[in-house]
Amino acid sequence: MALDWSIFCADTIDQQVQATCLGFGRNQTYLGWLLEAWGQTVLVAVLSLIVALLIGTVIGVARTLPDTPRGKSRIARWANLWVEFFRNIPLLVQVILWYHVVPVVFPLFADTPKLLLVVMGLGFFTSARIAEQVRAGIQALPRGQRYAGMALGFSTWQTYRYVLLPMAFRIIVPPLTSEGMNIFKNSSVAFAVSITELTFFAQQVAEETSRGVEIYLAVTALYIISAFTINRLMAMVEKRVRVPGFVASTGGGH
Repeated sequence: MALDWSIFCADTIDQQVQATCLGFGRNQTYLGWLLEAWGQTVLVAVLSLIVALLIGTVIGVARTLPDTPRGKSRIARWANLWVEFFRNIPLLVQVILWYHVVPVVFPLFADTPKLLLVVMGLGFFTSARIAEQVRAGIQALPRGQRYAGMALGFSTWQTYRYVLLPMAFRIIVPPLTSEGMNIFKNSSVAFAVSITELTFFAQQVAEETSRGVEIYLAVTALYIISAFTINRLMAMVEKRVRVPGFVASTGGGH
């Protein structure tokens, strides 16, 4: 079967090929719809990554707080519970729960746009993974880093803010790169709640036009381009922030 790429220049209403492929609004073409879906995918991924980084950092730090005389601190125990909870529920189930259950159980979310509900589901799921990486990065630092902060008179918060976290994030750039790529690919679960992102677009248009090969090839290419772009950007960041000669401690201390 010969590939017919002119489908992307067709009008989404009557499927007649237009003079220009880049059509939006009333005379939207499938290429215009594809680019809009790509934009939605990028928006979901970026917002989810921001949520995951903010919450994951807080949870990761909480998991490395010093033990109290009675054992592990209550904050650390709650942080561990957060990680285990969100890491052990499938992502698709979490997104569906956020979309169908959370607005019913918590009326505060009743009028929340469905895109933001997906962002919360994907962001919370990824925050558990980032929390593990932040914890590992902090615990990879020599014990002397924390003691140095204490010797300077820093509070626990200041020690994390000025001593531990800057070094830890420089260490965990490679796994954060993987998470950035994963969160972009995982954004495809948004199709389950009818967010018009790339996977939803592919399903809809393949059914409308019966040109599934061209549609899925184009969507696959955009996923590859996006993931490769993230990888290259983060590689540049890693090169700039790499700690010269740093060797992580094997003792697991912090």
